[in-house]
Amino acid sequence: MASQLTQSGALSLLLFLTPAVTPTWYAGSGYYPDESYNEVYAEEVPQGPALDYRAPRWCYTLNIQDGEATCYSPRGGTYHSSLGTRCELSCDRGFRLIGRRSVQCLPSRRWSGTAYCRQVRCHALPFITSGTYTCTNGVLLDSRCDYSCSSGYYLEGDRSRICMEDGRWSGGEPVCVDIDPPKIRCPHSREKMAEPEKLTARVYWDPPLVKDSADGTITRVTLRGPEPGSHFPEGEHVIRYTAYDRAYNRASCKFIVKVQVRRCPTLKPPQHGYLTCTSAGDNYGATCEYHCDGGYERQGTPSRVCQSSRQWSGSPPVCAPMKINVNVNSAAGLLDQFYEKRRLLIVSAPDPSNRYYKMQISMLQQSTCGLDLRHVTIIELVGQPPQEVGRIREQQLSANIIEELRQFQHLTRSYFNMVLIDKQGIDRERYMEPVTPEEIFTFIDDYLLSNQELIQRREQRDMCE
Repeated sequence: MASQLTQSGALSLLLFLTPAVTPTWYAGSGYYPDESYNEVYAEEVPQGPALDYRAPRWCYTLNIQDGEATCYSPRGGTYHSSLGTRCELSCDRGFRLIGRRSVQCLPSRRWSGTAYCRQVRCHALPFITSGTYTCTNGVLLDSRCDYSCSSGYYLEGDRSRICMEDGRWSGGEPVCVDIDPPKIRCPHSREKMAEPEKLTARVYWDPPLVKDSADGTITRVTLRGPEPGSHFPEGEHVIRYTAYDRAYNRASCKFIVKVQVRRCPTLKPPQHGYLTCTSAGDNYGATCEYHCDGGYERQGTPSRVCQSSRQWSGSPPVCAPMKINVNVNSAAGLLDQFYEKRRLLIVSAPDPSNRYYKMQISMLQQSTCGLDLRHVTIIELVGQPPQEVGRIREQQLSANIIEELRQFQHLTRSYFNMVLIDKQGIDRERYMEPVTPEEIFTFIDDYLLSNQELIQRREQRDMCE
């Protein structure tokens, strides 16, 4: 057979073992140059030596670094590189075969192909945002990379990935998610006393301390409640802050603002009088002034102040019946005593036996409570001189005062007539015949009462019933 190949001029094959050829190395590829690996290739030559199947080493012995060659020779047994020998190539675990898996010793004394074992390497894993990983053996086979997240973040996905034999990593790339809410600390709760004569207190505080446990970014902080420096009324007030981070996690805190008002015991109005107070009437700094009803005069201190000790200054005054001085020189001097204190109802009659007079006085005597509530004093002018009588209750008026009163108020002695004078001394209504006390009271209630008197009338509505 060898002679036929030679005679026909066919291509002779020469089998020989060549030194290792270093493959190209690319940075970052995971491959590194190997200085001693065997490359098997075929070469065409114009002529070859005479073929000898009995030569035990027709080709050079085949060695694969980090691998193994399993050879089968036609001669059997110990012949591993004789002509026609076929070798199956394989790599150790952790290495990948590059080239042909099966080669044969050719007549050219060369192997029919090239192959080498390259170490298995996975690509370098990218870093994850807000996290990191650590690997047991870099990017080599079976290396395990464990992921972890920065403080404040939670790992979602595979916690570990392993470099597999196909050069790929197991699983998928995880992500670090911010699920930890911010840390927020509110100011301490505080208590404040209201200022004098006020029912409120101005309260200040520092803003809350806020920190994000993840990337440190706080997007906004909201306040539910009054702003610092606001005036707070008496009582407890809840102030709440809420902080949000970039991942929309939120955290809240709250504190209490308590405002107290120093209060004195509630003052009672004097008998036959009333009180007018500033502010709430019983708080620190409030002033209460004592007033007496018409026909009564205050005896004692006019006002009292609620002090920081929660006690009132001074002592309460009393309202004593007004003393009317009838021994004056003129009617004006008499009327001045009633100015802004009492209303006057002056009743005039020609004689004590006058039917209208007797009827009117009888009705008025039965309504003294209603008259007193409306601050009405009755003056009677009855008869003809020199027996004419003028009196206020049991006090007698002089003839001169009687005459001046008649002239001032245009009251005749000829027939029954009556005039109602308000607290400012103004003639408000005249009557030529008797009227019921209810008619007088209705007129006074509708037209003559001050605001304070209206309040008192509501409080004393049933006092005379």
